[in-house]
Amino acid sequence: MKAVILAAGEGKRMHPLTYTRPKAMLPLAAKPFLEHLIIELKKAGIRDILLVVGYHRYKVQSYFGNGKKWGINIDYVSQMKQSGTADALRTVENLLDGKFLVINGDIIINSKDIIKMTANDNPTIGLIEASDTSGRGVVKVDKNRVIGIYEKVKQPPSNLVNTGVYLLTREIFRAISKTHRSPRGEYELTDSLQLLIDGNSCLRYQILDSWLDLSYPWNLLDANERIMPQIASKNLGETEKNVTLQGAVLVGKGTQIRSGSYITGPVIIGENCTIGPNCYIRPFTTIGNSCHIGSAVEVKNSIIMENTKIPHHNYIGDSVIGENCNFGAGTKIANLRLDKRDIEIMGVKTGRRKLGAIIGDGVETGINVSLNVGCTIGNNCFISPGAVANGVLLPDSRII
Repeated sequence: MKAVILAAGEGKRMHPLTYTRPKAMLPLAAKPFLEHLIIELKKAGIRDILLVVGYHRYKVQSYFGNGKKWGINIDYVSQMKQSGTADALRTVENLLDGKFLVINGDIIINSKDIIKMTANDNPTIGLIEASDTSGRGVVKVDKNRVIGIYEKVKQPPSNLVNTGVYLLTREIFRAISKTHRSPRGEYELTDSLQLLIDGNSCLRYQILDSWLDLSYPWNLLDANERIMPQIASKNLGETEKNVTLQGAVLVGKGTQIRSGSYITGPVIIGENCTIGPNCYIRPFTTIGNSCHIGSAVEVKNSIIMENTKIPHHNYIGDSVIGENCNFGAGTKIANLRLDKRDIEIMGVKTGRRKLGAIIGDGVETGINVSLNVGCTIGNNCFISPGAVANGVLLPDSRII
């Protein structure tokens, strides 16, 4: 059986992190989250994968190649203009027969659920029960069949959320050929599935046990917190005397951890990093390759991408920080409102009581800069010494 992964989109809700990379290549527990999905597919026995790529497609293709490193075969098809999920699936019509899996590229499910999906004989949609369905597609069922698919309605008919995992046959392409653009101007796979239902085709459903939906930047932190407890300790770097490593800590080759550093896992540190001296790295933190976490720096529950420098007297909490950033001495990120209420960003409820900053690539700060709760900073921004940043800063902004 083949699996089709739809990974052509930009992921605008992930801005500023996706200005320079496709959404599927954002890091999760030190791997692109697309890699986590591919690993689970292999565990489920699926060796042939079709990747539909588009936005910054070469970053996906250069990383995964032909899939040999993972013991699978990967072929690529480009969706040059992102016109919706049904249009993306249409690009691989000539490469599929029999039953096949279709999976949105911005989710992670486990191999056990994949095996349950592939065991079905009829076209099947994967569902999960959710206490909060706001902003999600929901499905109405009757006995063992799907009778309606609804996209982000105010009064959802059920608590069954569409996970973006489908077992389909070539019948879907006839429905796609009849699918019209949705109100947002795209050809939606859910509209094609509704056409099948309306034509009396049987669409069954499978309740899944585990599902990670990665729509917004803070969802990366949620996913890190779920995945990282599974890591095992391994130190491939060099550790000086008076370093404390507690719990599961994974350290890459060429990394030097200097005296006085205190690290409490689960923590992942990439290759060729300089850590310390006298820093504190707290659980659920991942640090990319060639980073510097220096003296009197504390990092907690954060994702720090490659080649970023946080060298002097900084606090980083519950934040996602892009590549090639440089923080001046004393730069600190607030991660808790004074009234302790949940944090919203641009009117979107994050569901998090603690959330620091979302920072794009190439951001620089001067000394003693303060970044307020939920601050979103675009690529290549510069924040002058002593400044306070709030809200959303567009790329290339200058705070003087």
